[in-house]
Amino acid sequence: MSNQVDFQKVALETLRIEEHALQILASQIDERFTEACQIILKAEGRLVVTGMGKSGHIGRKMAATFASTGTPSFFMHPGEAGHGDLGMLVKGDVLIAISNSGKSDEIMMLMPLVKHLGIPLITITADDRGPMPQNADVALTLGNFEEACPLGLAPTSSTTATLALGDALAVALLDARGFTSDDFARSHPAGALGKRLLLHVKHLMHTGKDLPKVSPSTPMNQVLYEISNKRLGLTTIVDEQDVLLGIFTDGDLRRLIDKQQGFDVNLAVQDVMVKNPQTISQEERAVEALERMNARKISQFVVVDDANKVIGVISMHDLIQAGVN
Repeated sequence: MSNQVDFQKVALETLRIEEHALQILASQIDERFTEACQIILKAEGRLVVTGMGKSGHIGRKMAATFASTGTPSFFMHPGEAGHGDLGMLVKGDVLIAISNSGKSDEIMMLMPLVKHLGIPLITITADDRGPMPQNADVALTLGNFEEACPLGLAPTSSTTATLALGDALAVALLDARGFTSDDFARSHPAGALGKRLLLHVKHLMHTGKDLPKVSPSTPMNQVLYEISNKRLGLTTIVDEQDVLLGIFTDGDLRRLIDKQQGFDVNLAVQDVMVKNPQTISQEERAVEALERMNARKISQFVVVDDANKVIGVISMHDLIQAGVN
């Protein structure tokens, strides 16, 4: 049976139908959307999302997106709400209720308490004819379109449109709040994303006794000892106030040997150091430091403050070992 089905044709037709649903949804964005955003922004409490069945699954994702983008939010199952979980809802909250038909019995059962608490109700339904949108403060509608399911039964286009509308709300609210990548990082501390957003150079750089430093008059034999002892493949050269004058690296040593067929161990490092080396601020994100290293084809940065004083060294090895990529 399956070999008679053109799977790619069915997939493309599904996407065409859902794309058309999104076009219809776009025509529904009007002053109601603005009003819904203003209600949520003014709320002193949380944004609570509810929905039954497939609408509930979409609602859970919407609540998670709101919460991670600056709008405190959680999902409340309407069935469980009728058996005690309605206590989650308190004065000052805003409720988004999702039902394509606008007739969910489980959600309608909650309406008396929602009204009693004076909680603003925003509904998301196909149109505004059901009892849910009729009871709403703002009734957002998806528009009328066909489901991608050939039986016209499984929620497909309607759930895609609902999810897209939820994303539109979240992004509009994010923009209105002036939500930044640093704000986003604070709610995503775990995993690779957390490392990309939260780790800064100051968290990984070598400082204090681990920081290689010599004066410009230091002879090369002592310079090599400093490089070897601190194990960072370089040493910084600083003045009496720790202001950066230059660096000398393992690579510089190899090039010096190749050029001179050896060198005088009493040679002062100021005569062979690299002046004006690449530097970075301790406030730079670690991922940005790694990107800059790759772009410049270097493996270390000297970390300096606003006065160009050396406060640390960070290497590519440090970044990779920390899982920054």
